[in-house]
Amino acid sequence: MIYDRLLKKEAKLAVIGLGYVGLPIALEFARKIKVVGFDINEKRVQMMRDKQDPSQELESSAFDGCDIEFTHQLEDLKDVNFFIVAVPTPINHLNLPDLGPVLSASRTVGQVVKKGDYVVYESTVYPGCTEDDCVPILEELSGLKMCTDFKVGYSPERINPGDKQHTIRSITKVVSGCDAESLDQIGKVYELVVDAGTHRAASIKVAEASKVIENTQRDVNIALINELSIIMNKMGINTFDVLASARTKWNFLPFTPGLVGGHCIGVDPYYLVYKAKKIGYHSKVISSARYVNDSMGFYVGKQTVKKILEHGRNALESKVLVMGATFKENVSDVRNSKIVDVIRELESFSVNVDVIDPHADSDELKHEYGFGLVKEPAKNAYDAIIIGVSHKEYLNLDEAYFTALLRDGKGAIIDVKGLYRGRIKNQSYWSL
Repeated sequence: MIYDRLLKKEAKLAVIGLGYVGLPIALEFARKIKVVGFDINEKRVQMMRDKQDPSQELESSAFDGCDIEFTHQLEDLKDVNFFIVAVPTPINHLNLPDLGPVLSASRTVGQVVKKGDYVVYESTVYPGCTEDDCVPILEELSGLKMCTDFKVGYSPERINPGDKQHTIRSITKVVSGCDAESLDQIGKVYELVVDAGTHRAASIKVAEASKVIENTQRDVNIALINELSIIMNKMGINTFDVLASARTKWNFLPFTPGLVGGHCIGVDPYYLVYKAKKIGYHSKVISSARYVNDSMGFYVGKQTVKKILEHGRNALESKVLVMGATFKENVSDVRNSKIVDVIRELESFSVNVDVIDPHADSDELKHEYGFGLVKEPAKNAYDAIIIGVSHKEYLNLDEAYFTALLRDGKGAIIDVKGLYRGRIKNQSYWSL
């Protein structure tokens, strides 16, 4: 059995794709069994050989005591027997699933998979993708058949970037397999590194669906709160004050308004919408939630311009400081950051924008979005300041800090996440 062979180090496990998801789980397994960490990016591979996490999530000490070989060479996968595919599954400019990375990873594995091997997908996909889109590639390139010759499973990732409390070991792992034997073996393998244990799903499709609805549920709930924040704003009521009152009821769900980006909540619902349309159903609630959340960056931008105009200043001559460019707090990841929508909206009004972020990489932002970071905000220069991401570095700034940056000491504080509610006394203040 593959579990016993891995445990005795007679077989190897490979993780394909070493980003936020792949690297942490590869290192956890490498403390127990032999692991090959595979990534197509040679520069990233060299960083990991040097005990550096390219995603800046793990300390160098996380690499200590690990039996792992990092590589970008296909040749190094030929003696592997258990493959975990953990590559991104983004969307394209039309908000349609981009299966390019996961299909490419399938082609990689298909060239080296052998009889008796296991292939487990962790990438978030729509129900049916593993068996309908990925397995045919494995079978075609290997000349083998799923279940008969090699086993396939799906175990959705539940990594939360920046979260040091909910880790691989502490989150129950959903596992599935193409038959009873594979389900048993895959469950045992993951239980090597997941202290919280596994939940064995009824099928691969069930496991796929469970993952995609997790983030869809969050998206729908956040969209409701975002829409309520727009209504509250029109009524002159602070949304966070309303939520503080409503939250006193035991069963009120504690969601807050905000910008919904990144590679999970802002992406996964589109996979479900796509699949629903394929089978003849037009999603209403999910699509509406996506529309609301995708509009919030532009909404924040417009509200900022309104505040500038309320101060009697010309938007064409105004300047705004945006604090935060990553998709969420305390991470370096800028993929699908909705702060970009805020900046684009400001620029559509010819507003000049400076952006700072202690975690983001300026060159990456320049490459992805066409703007970089300023090293330091200018003094006495801005008509408005947008606190767009609640990085830890921004949590305890005082009002004097913002006043020194505002032109003539006066302007608007746009506090997207309500960090400074009740703490700004002398400036114009607005939050979602």
